[in-house]
Amino acid sequence: MDVAPEKFIESIASGGANIVAFSALLTTTMPNMKITIDAIQQAGLRDKVKIIIGGAPVTQAYADQIGLDGFSSDASRAVSLAQTLM
Repeated sequence: MDVAPEKFIESIASGGANIVAFSALLTTTMPNMKITIDAIQQAGLRDKVKIIIGGAPVTQAYADQIGLDGFSSDASRAVSLAQTLM
């Protein structure tokens, strides 16, 4: 919620990110995730990075709905997921 989509785009474009991981603690942050995904896609960078999500209010269904590469229910599983995607 605190990071503008342009910051994500800048990091991906510079080659500084292989995986983008979103975490949501509140449902109010979820719409911004979709906005950021759309911005990454519009910048033509979606195929250059894997994007995963986790946190209390999100689900695998939500990850699928907004076009993410994975979902994790907790941090340790997120590490395993990231390793699998790399």
